[in-house]
Amino acid sequence: MQNEALRQAQIDLEASRDRYVDLYEFSPVGYITLSPAGLIEQINLTGSTLLGEDRNQLTQKRFALFVAPEERDLWQLVFMRLLGRNGNESCELMMQRKDGTLFHAHLDNLHIDGEQPQVRIALSDISDRYHAEEELRIAAIAFESQEGMMVSDSHGVIVRVNQAFTRLTGYSAAEAVGQTASLLRSGRHDKLFYDHMWQALRDRGFWQGEIWNKRKSGKVYAEWLTISAVKDPKGVITHYVGTFSDITQNKEAEAEIHRLAYYDSLTFLPNRRLLLDRLSQALAISARNGHHGALLFLDLDNFKVLNDTRGHAVGDLLLKEVAQRLRVEVREGDTVSRLGGDEFVVLLEELSVNATESAFAAQMVSEKLVSALAVPYKLDGCEFHYTTSIGVTLFHGHADSVDTLLRQADMAVYRAKRDGRNRQCFFDPTMQSKLDEHSAMVVDLRQAMQRGELALYFQPQMDNKQRIIGAEALLRWQHPQRGLVMPDVFIPVAEETGLIIPIGQWVLECACSQIKVWSEHSATRELCLAINVSPLQFRQSGFVEDVERILVATGADPHRLRIELTEGLVIENVADTINRMQVLKALGIGFSMDDFGTGFSSLSYLKRLPLDELKIDRSFVNDLVTDPNDAAIAKTIIIMGQTLGLNVIAEGVETEEQLALLKQYGCNAFQGYLFSRPIPLSAFEEFIDSVEIKELPWLRKDL
Repeated sequence: MQNEALRQAQIDLEASRDRYVDLYEFSPVGYITLSPAGLIEQINLTGSTLLGEDRNQLTQKRFALFVAPEERDLWQLVFMRLLGRNGNESCELMMQRKDGTLFHAHLDNLHIDGEQPQVRIALSDISDRYHAEEELRIAAIAFESQEGMMVSDSHGVIVRVNQAFTRLTGYSAAEAVGQTASLLRSGRHDKLFYDHMWQALRDRGFWQGEIWNKRKSGKVYAEWLTISAVKDPKGVITHYVGTFSDITQNKEAEAEIHRLAYYDSLTFLPNRRLLLDRLSQALAISARNGHHGALLFLDLDNFKVLNDTRGHAVGDLLLKEVAQRLRVEVREGDTVSRLGGDEFVVLLEELSVNATESAFAAQMVSEKLVSALAVPYKLDGCEFHYTTSIGVTLFHGHADSVDTLLRQADMAVYRAKRDGRNRQCFFDPTMQSKLDEHSAMVVDLRQAMQRGELALYFQPQMDNKQRIIGAEALLRWQHPQRGLVMPDVFIPVAEETGLIIPIGQWVLECACSQIKVWSEHSATRELCLAINVSPLQFRQSGFVEDVERILVATGADPHRLRIELTEGLVIENVADTINRMQVLKALGIGFSMDDFGTGFSSLSYLKRLPLDELKIDRSFVNDLVTDPNDAAIAKTIIIMGQTLGLNVIAEGVETEEQLALLKQYGCNAFQGYLFSRPIPLSAFEEFIDSVEIKELPWLRKDL
């Protein structure tokens, strides 16, 4: 019996030991015993699994090797504190398995003193808890981000908001919690909008888009809203999370970008880009409904004068007032546009199916606009009177392109200005043929210099004893198909296209070369040669240097070269003109004022100009004998020239009577058909042989 009791006790003891071993070995916590040297003496199966190495290989291995390198110093401090006293200390470390992988661990450390001191460690993997806490921290930070956040239950009742919500809406958490999202409704969206939103949340668990909400202050603002549905494991929606940001500035910026792209910044009228778009739409509508429309091109008369005399600020005030008057005078559906500068366009749509009626309606509107814009303007405390020229063209469907219509209206306004300004003019189809001819002339003129089609003709200039004193070089164009083209035909085209600059330089080079040739012959060395210089060429920044370079290159005597300038060129910028003339005058070049008396001459600047000669315009010479006014003007110019010490030459002299009267008034130089037409160089040199040459005193170098 006693033996049986002992055997049973032994069985119970072994069972108890097995339970202990199981608890020790398979505990969810790793148990590790370290020596005072930090070496592993004992470790359970869980511990070896956590460290990623077989238990047999871990015995007598340094525990610190399984601590992540960056935290070994921390472990060493903890371990040394434990050895220095009895007791326990906990810590959290980043551990490193044998394969190099890392995990977050919690260590409960106990120092046991005795004959063989030990440190016992309970090692737990807390990676899941650490990551969960990290996610909670991130979520907390995200919830308090710069974007507004609102959490509601499944019924839409607000249960939580963040600080950004309060900042963006003006509602505190206490004011918002317990309310529904309708607290923020602006009234700009109808019921259908919200029905679609909730339907998307039910079907897809997600909605995103722009929405207009209202702050506590009552101010409506635009926001970008994202709503996500939160579901439980069974798929039942428990909450909604809304995230939003204020995009009011973005919407305002978009509106500003649109305004800058499609509207004039000064008048806020549609610009060229928007006009072209609306005109294209108008053509499409006209093609569908058969109605005619009209395009009105408006150009303010003499606007440049206002800008130049009163400054751009006053000019801008005028443009704004013009824009306002145009808006008032047209129908609501019509388009008023500013193309730039002082150019406006009015687009009239759906006038009538009848072309005549449409033209009459467009004419009525044009006349009304002319009258409205002619009313005096009060600008900057002063009253100004300005008029407008209008060009009109009709359109019907796609018969003409947008570009063609604009070109037609532009041509019509040009004609209105030509006919006296302050009026309206309809486009005449014959204008198109002139435009085509003009374009062809531009092409031909570009090639004329390369082909050698340009030539200088020479018209003699005579003294009162009919002795030759010089000549004026006049440009001619010998076109292979057009024949001889006169300057009044192609010079305006050259000035318009800028071709006048290379052509003018070519004339200057030819004239200087001819002066050099004449200087080598006794019969021609005393001749003076005059050339015309266009305002565009004269205003070129390098004009003075070009003249000096050409004189040096050709070897021409500058005292034999005379440059003729128009009054318009001189008064455009008197100071700059005088400066350029003085530099050229210092070289020996003479100056003549061409067409004198036809412009706006002023004695105040005339006496400042380094002129040598005044040229009486042919318009005063034509009727000199029969018109007392022309005679008086011619006589006045002659007396003025003599008073200022200037030579005076009359151009356009065609009869003996004109010559006699001019001589009587004291004129001492003449040019015109009475003596010779402009003729080629060979004919001019023959003419020289038949007359006497006289040297003018004011051309001598020694004076």
